This record gives sequence, structure tokens and C-alpha cells, in this order.
Amino acid sequence: MLNPPKPMSPPNPPKPALPLDGIRVLDLSTVLAAPVTATFLGDFGAEVVKVEEPRHGDFTRGTATGERSPYWAQEARNKKSVTLDLRTPHGQGLVRSLVPLFDVVITNYRPSTLSSWGLDPDSLRAIAPDAILVYVTGYGLTGPYSDRGSFDRIASAFAGLTYVTGDPDREPVRSGYSTIDYMAAYLGAFSVVTALYHRDTAGGGGQVIDLALYEAGFRASEDALTSYATTGRVRERLGNRNPKIVPASDFTTSDKRRISLHAGTNPLFRKLAALMERPELPGLPQYATRAARAENAESLYTTIADWVARHTADELTGLLNSAGIPASPLMNIADIAADPHYLERGTITTVDDPDFGRLPMAAPIPRLSETPGQIRTTGPALGEHNTEIYEGLLGLSSQEVADLHADGVI
Repeated sequence: MLNPPKPMSPPNPPKPALPLDGIRVLDLSTVLAAPVTATFLGDFGAEVVKVEEPRHGDFTRGTATGERSPYWAQEARNKKSVTLDLRTPHGQGLVRSLVPLFDVVITNYRPSTLSSWGLDPDSLRAIAPDAILVYVTGYGLTGPYSDRGSFDRIASAFAGLTYVTGDPDREPVRSGYSTIDYMAAYLGAFSVVTALYHRDTAGGGGQVIDLALYEAGFRASEDALTSYATTGRVRERLGNRNPKIVPASDFTTSDKRRISLHAGTNPLFRKLAALMERPELPGLPQYATRAARAENAESLYTTIADWVARHTADELTGLLNSAGIPASPLMNIADIAADPHYLERGTITTVDDPDFGRLPMAAPIPRLSETPGQIRTTGPALGEHNTEIYEGLLGLSSQEVADLHADGVI
């Protein structure tokens, strides 16, 4: 820890110690991967201070006047909010005064903007050599595209994920969620704890973490690159099917729902054939091996689709899983909100929120047996912690803070 945390009001009720207790994080970022990186760290005990624009607040609030939204309540949980205009010289000087007081600094502005604000790696390392500096930018801090902007949609396109997503006879589509943002956030959090371990356990110092948003998507591209390098084949859109693993696809049930099943290994295919009351299928030459099934996928999928269409989704999910065959209905968020496994396992938790009452949200993930993550507070009000941070941590007087507010700096 660079500086011992200032005494804060004790939590009520008392909570057990978390693995990142004593780590202080300065969140200088906005939508979406970088601030969620800070959220993940906060879930496991880090003290996270979120810097927001005065008057308007962060984009993730979803409002133009800084009110709280349900999305903000979840993604800004376990954070403290201070307001600060980083576009002003006074604001830039103020944030450079804050940086040395933090273990971790997270930002995601373009490199040219960071340099103009004095928040580039060289500038921050000069004033905080032991800090972990996390830069989650669209294309990274180096390379010919380093100053281009990006969001999840653009990163998905550049990483090759959008190209391979969708049906082969239709245009590509992006994921329905900001998948790359959240993948990058997990990579960001992983890199932070790795760097903290190096600093605090292995005797190292601070360092710069340079994470490009597209790299999270590219790292999920399986063997696409090695296959292209050795065969010249370009991975194309395949819809719900995997050309090498058959049967593994989605089907329509009698109640017009969709169900996904995977019986692509030989033992699973034998179980599926028995369940379908077609035990002869695995013995037929066209289905006897994985390679044979891949060559004759169309006929096999027609047979399975006819069988699936005679059952409801819930009935078939039970039958398949009882037989040891992985299967699930295609769940929408209403299905998920009512699902007993999500609820009993604690993947969804419900918290008390001052504006929204009992609010369900994603629980801290992953689950740790001894030091599980906690939601100590939901997303804060805009500037709720200005006094605590600027006076209690930075040591400014109440008059100095009042003057900063009057000048529009905070």
C-alpha cells in the first residue's frame, strides 16, 4: 500500500476482510471496460474513487443531469464519487495531486488526450513510480492505430468476432451484449492483481498495463489464426453449428422455444441416440465417427430436429440433462430472473438501493470460498464523496473545496 487509508466510518453491519482491502483505486475512465475493471476490483475490497464530470456525471449513469439509474447502481457499486473537470488545467493539476495517493489508476482516454492532460504513462510514473497504471484504450498505447477511438462494437469488428457471428447466408451481427467490454474488464482486473502481487510480494515496483480493447476479443478467437497460418482457411459464419462437432446446435421445440444441445462426442451421441429411441444411429457408417457425422451433418440434424419438435423445451431440457447430455433452453432475461439455479447459487443477488428499493443484480463473480466479493454500496450520487476525498484524503480546506466548486472545477 502506498499510503495507509484514512480512517473511514465503520461499515454497518461489520463485514469480513476482503482480499483487496487496503488497495486504493482511482477510476479516471468512462464507458465501459475500464470502469468495470474498477468495479470488479471494488467487489473484492478495493476502495475505488470514481472521477466524474461536474453537473452531468458519467455516461453510464444514463442521464444528462447526473441522476442514478439501475445500470449505474450495479456498475458503479462499491465506488465513491467525486466530481472533477479533467478538461481544465486546474482539474488536471488536481488529479495529478490525487494520483500519488492511489495504488492503482485506471483510465481509457485516447493517448493524445492523455498526453495533453498530463496523464500519459511517463507523466504519471514520474509522480507515482509505485502505482499500477492501467490504460484500457481502443487500440493500445502503441501502433499505427493507437489514437483511434473505439467502443465494444468497433472492437468486435476489428477483433474478427463480428465477422464470424451470425448465419452463413446473412450479414454478420455483433453480440447482443457488450461482451468485449466485460472480457476486457476481467483481463484488466486480472492484470491489476498480477501487478500488485509483483509489487507487494515479489519486491517489484509500479508498472504500466497497456490493454487494447480489441485484444480481449482477439484472444477469444480460438484457433482461427493458427488454422489460417497452416491451411489458409478463413473462419466464416456458421450460425449455431460447429463444423467439427456434430451434433451441437439449437433446435425448435413443440412450444416454439429454442433449445441448445451438445452431443458431439461419441459417448454423448450414443446417449442421445438411445434417448431418441434410435440406438442404431451410432452404428451407421455415416454417423459412426466424429468425422463422419461432420460430413453428414444435414441428415443428422434433420432427424434430431424432427425429434425435438415433438417435445416442449422444459420437458426436453429435463430429459436431456437426466441422460447426461448438456442442454439448455435459450434463456432471455425474464427466464434468468426467475431461474432457481441463478437464485439459489447466488449468481443473482438482491440489494437495497435508496432509489430503486430491492434491486436484483449480478453478484460478484467469481466465487471465492474464504473471501467472497461483496456489494457494500450501490452506485453513488454524483459528487457524494467530494468532501471525504478532497478534504479528508487530499487535505484541502473546506474553503478551497468551495472555491473549486464555485469555479466549476469540481
